Amino acid sequence: MSDKDDFLKKMSDYVLEMEDEEIVELCKEFLEQGYNAFEGIQLGLADGMNRAGRLFEEQEYYIPELLLCSDAMYAGLEILKPVVIEELKAKNKDLGYKAVIGVVQGDTHDIGKNLFKIMLETVGFEVYDLGSNIPPQEFIDKIREVDADLLGLSTLMTTTMINMEKTVKMVKSSDLKDKVIVMVGGGPISEEYSNKVGADGFEPDVYKAVYTAKKLVSEMKEREKTQNKQSS
Repeated sequence: MSDKDDFLKKMSDYVLEMEDEEIVELCKEFLEQGYNAFEGIQLGLADGMNRAGRLFEEQEYYIPELLLCSDAMYAGLEILKPVVIEELKAKNKDLGYKAVIGVVQGDTHDIGKNLFKIMLETVGFEVYDLGSNIPPQEFIDKIREVDADLLGLSTLMTTTMINMEKTVKMVKSSDLKDKVIVMVGGGPISEEYSNKVGADGFEPDVYKAVYTAKKLVSEMKEREKTQNKQSS
């Protein structure tokens, strides 16, 4: 293969077809051709996992198939991720910002959340990853414990979007509402939904999402400084 789009489609297909050995060689060849590693992750591997998630919701795939798809994706990720991390580390430094992230209650699909974590760490965030199937109060407790600046919520299933909404509204109705930026993401999530539930930010592209997160937290910090000056 010589065309980037062919590589990306094949990566996606290999994830969907649970071909973990083949995907390793394909990812190596992708890098040898000089193509962008992050595009391979987002448009190839993650796309395949999103397709698997849709098949799961349609009950064409079940948990065993989904786990095997996940294995294939992680096999490819092990090849592409180090390249992405080195590129981003060269451009960024420690920000001193803290993020709490996790998959909302009822959902165990963590691919998107894991990608977001990798990207946040490489742009300078200290990340506290709670994992999957996390109830709203656990997010709130962790935000308070570590004094987090950002909350990142993820879900791949439409049936658990209600728990994402519940979490956002619990945060925004608490004393944390002006102290933490809330971002939402995942396959079924849209900007319209983000606005509806009262989140501060959403980006369908995880690469753009981390820079949006960085921008929103920076703006929040500036507002805090201004308010502190005015009150002193």
